[in-house]
Amino acid sequence: MPDLGGPPRVADMTTIEAKTLEATIDMAATPEEIWPLVSDLPRMASWSPQVVRSIQRGHGGLGATTVNINRSGWKVWPTRSKVIRFEPPRELAFRVKDNKTIWSYALEPLADGGTRVVVRREAPDGLAPISVRLQDAVLGGVEKFDAEVLAGMKQTLERLKAEVEA
Repeated sequence: MPDLGGPPRVADMTTIEAKTLEATIDMAATPEEIWPLVSDLPRMASWSPQVVRSIQRGHGGLGATTVNINRSGWKVWPTRSKVIRFEPPRELAFRVKDNKTIWSYALEPLADGGTRVVVRREAPDGLAPISVRLQDAVLGGVEKFDAEVLAGMKQTLERLKAEVEA
């Protein structure tokens, strides 16, 4: 059949573009006080509404890997990630192998002694096609799932802030 133009199907693509998602919050604590919490990846499940559990392999830091159990309603799925940037007390980033996204936490000192914490999900190499197909099939589609992820990022930061400032 001849190519009739139009957008390529997901099955024909090696990567799918994805929006960068970002949430920010200011905390009344220094980066040095926040860093031990943000860099403790297994503890992420205590703040994130989507991460049920993270099991870390290795001692943490650059190159550490995790196996994560995620949940959205009744749907549960695993992901695997690897720490690709680790710059205490400034930035932590990990790449999720299964969907090719990069998640990062940046801690920016503020003039008043507090810290701005920025969490970002990027896909500089695009999303894995299998991830897009699964989002479309069981998670309500990419747009709906992105909205859920962004809401979860904000909730994660609120919960982290409550713990930091307690």
